[in-house]
Amino acid sequence: MKITLILPAIGKKSGKPYIKTWRLMEPLTISTLASMINERAEMVFYDDRIELIDYEEDTDAVIIPVEMYTARRAYKIGNKYSKRGIPVIYGGYHPTLMPEESIKNGDSVVIGNAELIIDELLDDIENGTLKKFYYGENGFKKGMIPDRRIYGNKKYSPLALIETGRGCVFNCEFCTITSAYKKKYYRRDIEDIVNDIKSSGKKYIFFVDDNIVADEEFAIELFKALVPLKIRWSGQGSLTMARNDELLKWMKRSGCMVVLIGFESMNPNILKQMNKSWAFQSDERDYLTEKIHSYGIGIYATFVFGYDYETEEDYEAALRFAAKHDFFFVAFNHLLPFPGTGLHDRLLSENRLVHPEWWLQSGYNYGNIPYIVKGDMEGRVTEKCREIRHRYFSLSKLPKRTLNAIRRYKDIITTFVFLSQNFNLKKEIDEKLMLPIGDGLDEYPK
Repeated sequence: MKITLILPAIGKKSGKPYIKTWRLMEPLTISTLASMINERAEMVFYDDRIELIDYEEDTDAVIIPVEMYTARRAYKIGNKYSKRGIPVIYGGYHPTLMPEESIKNGDSVVIGNAELIIDELLDDIENGTLKKFYYGENGFKKGMIPDRRIYGNKKYSPLALIETGRGCVFNCEFCTITSAYKKKYYRRDIEDIVNDIKSSGKKYIFFVDDNIVADEEFAIELFKALVPLKIRWSGQGSLTMARNDELLKWMKRSGCMVVLIGFESMNPNILKQMNKSWAFQSDERDYLTEKIHSYGIGIYATFVFGYDYETEEDYEAALRFAAKHDFFFVAFNHLLPFPGTGLHDRLLSENRLVHPEWWLQSGYNYGNIPYIVKGDMEGRVTEKCREIRHRYFSLSKLPKRTLNAIRRYKDIITTFVFLSQNFNLKKEIDEKLMLPIGDGLDEYPK
């Protein structure tokens, strides 16, 4: 039996290369699938971000992991195989939240994590008895390590992607992870995490969990286990971590360079709309931010704009806060109502979605706001996000931020990463804006 694995791309401007930071990250989903399949079937893997797909190659089935941004492209790919009579199976967060949409474009949908149902799925492919839906369980199967041999000679970045847990305990309205995992957090076995890092052969790690400190006791035990590996790592967490000095101590000792934290907004009314009313008052927010910095850990601060009745001052307040703390990186993002989230359901019930299935819409470009924005910022959200991002990453501000980075991190490698990535992030926003979602990919250059 032969299985074709395909990682769909997001989209590309005609005649332009694929966004560099998007194409260099190793596809963890693919190597995780490969580890489940490698004893049962021959596999071939196409990375749609960097190579053209051979649609005429013989295969017994095609498995495509799908995210919201890649859904339109994934269905285009799947439909080409369906025309040849080849079974197409979709999985991932998007099909988990939108199974009825996905099944219209393929033969089967895996809902949830695939580890515990993969043998049943493979048996049914082999016997020609595919079911429409397979219901996986959340969490991890002990002993399963991604098989990165599936990458072949594809040249990804020297950064390994590793899972330590799945899900998040918070209930942010816009978050697909909250929707997919029902506000629960599932820990991975620490021995498996350590073995996964060793298996990757890399010393630079990005932990892909949405909140690596969701279970602080578990996180401390994990960080202690990482110390002997002498790695450098980054991940994502919440500002609540700064209330726990023991946690911060072991984060730093284990090699933490940067942690991404979603501050989202300086406006408490906006935070309440997001279901983040648990977030911090301004004095505590400043104190906890500096507490993390005092341990020599960088912060990648993210903010999101497009909620009801925002004003220019909300954008400017976020920019002032970012400038005050000289963050390692900053992202000023426009809000998007991802399908399956509370935000999408609310906007749909309020009749504010311009296109209820905007992610499938022909002509939808990155940066388009697919819903009616209430208040003064209607029609201006994307451009204002772009403006304040350019102001933050201004070359005139870089010397001061670099000096602060040198003093704060006291590490040549961390400072080098700071400089190189700040230049990349400054130009990346313009490369992404108006990029056509799901189009421009069946051509060179990739």
